[in-house]
This record gives sequence, C-alpha cells and structure tokens, in this order.
Amino acid sequence: MPLINIRGVEHYYEWIRQSANLSSKPVMVFVHGWGGSCRYWRTIAEALVDDFDCLLYDLRGFGRSLLPQTPQKLSYELEDYAEDLAILLDSLGLKEVYIHAHSMGASVAALFLNRYKEKVKQGILVCNGIFEYDEKAFKAFHKFGGYVVKLRYNWFLKIPLADRMFMARFLHRPIPAEERRAFLEDYLLADYEAALGTIYTSVSKKAVEVMPEEFAKLEVPTLMISGEKDIIIPAEMGKKASALNKMIQYVEIPQTAHFPMLEDRESYLNAVRRFLRVGSTVS
Repeated sequence: MPLINIRGVEHYYEWIRQSANLSSKPVMVFVHGWGGSCRYWRTIAEALVDDFDCLLYDLRGFGRSLLPQTPQKLSYELEDYAEDLAILLDSLGLKEVYIHAHSMGASVAALFLNRYKEKVKQGILVCNGIFEYDEKAFKAFHKFGGYVVKLRYNWFLKIPLADRMFMARFLHRPIPAEERRAFLEDYLLADYEAALGTIYTSVSKKAVEVMPEEFAKLEVPTLMISGEKDIIIPAEMGKKASALNKMIQYVEIPQTAHFPMLEDRESYLNAVRRFLRVGSTVS
C-alpha cells in the first residue's frame, strides 16, 4: 500500500495511469469529500486516463490515511488540508497539476487554488457552493453530526440494505451496490476526531464568511458542477459561487444529487471534457 508521510501522518495515495511510470501527460489530482475516500473517484480517473496521469489520495484521517496513535498538533481547518495537498505535490515532485475535487474536498481545493495558483492549470469543483449562516441550524447540524460520527459500528455492514439506506440521502439515481458499500465502509473507517473536526470547520460561520471571498478571487480557470437534485449542497449554492467570478464556469447535471459523477457518469464526463478542451484552447 503506497504511503507518504505528510506532517507526521502516513497518507495513502495511488496512481491511475496507462504506464507504470509517470508519463509526459499532465497530472490530475482528485480530492474526495467528507466521510469518503479516493475510492469513489476511480471510475472517473480511469475514464480520463487517456489524457491524464491521475493521482488519488485519502485526506488526513479518512480512508487509509490513518492518524497515528500519538496526539497530533494539526488542526482540522480546511486551510490545513490545503497545506497537506501542497506538501503531497511537493513530495511527489509535481510542479503543475489539474485539481478535481468534491464536496468538502472542493472547499479544500478552492483554498489551495488561491494559495498555490502557480501549481494549478485548471480546477474542477463538484457539489460545493455558498452557504448562508443560520446559527440555530448550524448548532443543530453539529449536534446531529456528533451523534452520527459517534454511533458508528462495523456491524452496520451486516444489516441487509444498510448501504442503500445510508446512501439514499446522497443520491437521486441508483449507483452500483459495490460503490454504495464502499462509501459506507469508508464512513465507518473514518477517524473520529477527523470526521468530527471537519464537520465543525466545513459547516461553520467562518466558512460562510471565507468561502465567498475565496470563490471571488479565483484566478485559475474553474468548473463548478452541481447535481440538480442535491439536497446536501443544493445547486443554488453552486450557482451563487459561480456568479462571483468570471473564471468559474457553471454546469448542472440533471436528475443527479450529491454524486453526479457516479449517478450519470456520461453526462458528467462530457461536461468535464468540454471544460478541459475549452480551457486548454484558451491557455
């Protein structure tokens, strides 16, 4: 299992590419969302492998990027996760990449795009956008999230249709059972402190105040993709973010929810490829 040490934490990463070694192709880096791992990006990476060497990795405390037993001083602020990404790229000797990120990972990516714009050719942000702050709603969400993170048991995997019930809120269209199960496994595997900490930092008053500014100052050509039926991060939030900056193109995938790349892979890939062609032509 390939691991690389980033600030004292062994991070899992993998390459999806046509040859065993890095080629002359550009590199596309995939960033997953809360509770998941890079596993759900594999089919998209495999579809783009003709044009890119694809780098997938698990965020600190998620998937196979397990936290060490000794206490860490690192925070769960999204900015810190953006720094993790910068160190990962430097450690692998990657000078310029394309960033392809989802949900909470897209917030991390937006912060990265502004702090390291010289490292990024184009960015793709999926199921993200601008929240409005509601103190009562956020407190209720954090309380509920605390229960959700605490009450996780491996025997959930033995319950018939548990994966279907778990993913129902995230999907509008069905996805293969193995993909549903993989996400449930990753959710159960996530480190408690990391899962809880990122709930507080990604859905917060600070994020509400900071993220609009981050979207507004993007200088990297960026594609914002929303799922029309997404109830986790509604499409309207993506529209608001894209309206702040002419560098952001907006695409809404019909009849999909929080995982448009899995629910309608063909439409999703068409949108991505169209953006990449246009961006490369302009540059």
